[in-house]
Amino acid sequence: MTTGTLPVPVSQQDRVRLARATLARAEERTGARSVLPIGGRPDAPVALALVPAEPEPVVPAGILTTERPPMAVPPALVPLLPEGLRRGATTVVNGSTSLVLAVLAHACAGGAWAAVVGQPTVGLLAAAQAGVSLERLAVVPRPGLESPTVLAALLDGVDVVVVGPQVVLTDTDRRRLSARARDRGSVLLSTTDWPGASVVLTVQQGRWTGVDAGEGRLRTHEIRVARTGRGGAAVPQSLDLTLPLGVDAPVVVPAGEPTVGLRLVG
Repeated sequence: MTTGTLPVPVSQQDRVRLARATLARAEERTGARSVLPIGGRPDAPVALALVPAEPEPVVPAGILTTERPPMAVPPALVPLLPEGLRRGATTVVNGSTSLVLAVLAHACAGGAWAAVVGQPTVGLLAAAQAGVSLERLAVVPRPGLESPTVLAALLDGVDVVVVGPQVVLTDTDRRRLSARARDRGSVLLSTTDWPGASVVLTVQQGRWTGVDAGEGRLRTHEIRVARTGRGGAAVPQSLDLTLPLGVDAPVVVPAGEPTVGLRLVG
């Protein structure tokens, strides 16, 4: 937080109160509920409950994003995101809900709060299986015309806000939300095109494994992720990944390089 030009640190307790108050406001506007697993275990039955209302700390505009380090990403993604998820930046992940959930899981494991807005295809069971901490996750599947207000409220107190295809936003709304993310030090993670995004990860069609002779369970998904963007991400780069992350080591492919000898995808 800032008073004038001097930074004022925000305690972890204040961050928790702010996140809970923010989620409660979003719930009130949309009718959504925060997800709280019974007993605190990801595999426990999921109950829907309101976040308890608590006094909301005052957070003036102008939070310095440089005061807090970027959020870490899964080790397999470090070649594409060497700086992690930079606070105040907008990142796009196109083409894979599983990859988005893997990023959220890693962020929540590091203590971050997260929200998924306008992405009704995100299932709570899949999120839990991906390792997302459900007690730190809010889901607003269809915000409708309230999309700009809900997203702005969430950016005030939630570390990572996923923006899905069901949000209703104009280009002006997107510019204002990007500015708000920069001001608040939150991460905007869009699953659709977002003009001006710092980093764009485009997931190309891959190959599923685990099925044998028409029977069996799908176990892994091999994909290729192409990175474009601005600044340090301006040099295109590609990476082969196996979802869930951690199954195989990634292979980095500089743009324009031949792929002979590499594990081809598709």
